[in-house]
Amino acid sequence: MSTPLPILKEQIENYLSKSLAADVDQATLRDAMNYSLMAGGKRLRPALTLATIEMLGGTLNDDLLRAASALELLHTYSLIHDDLPAMDNDDLRRGKPTNHCKFGAGMATLAGDGLLTLAFQWVADNHLPANVRSQLTLELAKAAGPSGMVAGQARDIEGEHQHLTLNQLRYLHRQKTGELIRYAVLAGGIMMDQSAEIKQELAAFGENYGLAFQIYDDLMDILSTTEAMGKAVHKDADEQKNTYPGLLGVDGAKEQLQLALTAASQNQKNLEKLTGKSFAGYDDFLAYFK
Repeated sequence: MSTPLPILKEQIENYLSKSLAADVDQATLRDAMNYSLMAGGKRLRPALTLATIEMLGGTLNDDLLRAASALELLHTYSLIHDDLPAMDNDDLRRGKPTNHCKFGAGMATLAGDGLLTLAFQWVADNHLPANVRSQLTLELAKAAGPSGMVAGQARDIEGEHQHLTLNQLRYLHRQKTGELIRYAVLAGGIMMDQSAEIKQELAAFGENYGLAFQIYDDLMDILSTTEAMGKAVHKDADEQKNTYPGLLGVDGAKEQLQLALTAASQNQKNLEKLTGKSFAGYDDFLAYFK
């Protein structure tokens, strides 16, 4: 039986809080990195990894927490850089001033750089088997790099003021948001040394969950408030960004969200058949969209 999501989040928060300072040597850089890392957030990505490990029969320990929490370091770097004046130029993130508003654009850039590289240090610097660390490093680099999240960000920039097709939009978001979520689920399978077939199904769940996550975020930019989201809303339309509601309307976006969630639920069932184990722990994550 997997640990409830709020407890997983607490374990991740505690690990991040106690571990970051040991690996940062410069005080202002440490403060800037810590400022964004500990500003809140759902911790969904490392929690997905840890929940997957438990559903596959694993018991959580510091090595697994370290490797899983590395993804939160990398995700936080992406948010800091995404908010920079040269990118989205946002002033608010998780209800607080963005990193560059607090520390300046130069230090914010370095804070992001520090979190990115520290993520790979944490993946490598633990007591997991060498082949596991190698696979995690490769898959994380692919998910975060120029054929994954960074490519998605580049497509997002080039796509402004252009009208993308649904397939183009889906591909953009698969890279920009979905690749890290896909990795989060796959990483649990890698750490538990699962078969290629099971890892493929885990990755498919991550892909569909990641797509649902992005569509939901697009919808909340229209339907929610700054207070509820902790960041500015209605910016996507103002900046003529390609979104699901912008392309399909709110009802069309909701339909695509439901299709992605249905596909993720089918992956969940497939995993139960393949492993003979319960994957009910994913229900907590799917409930995010309700």
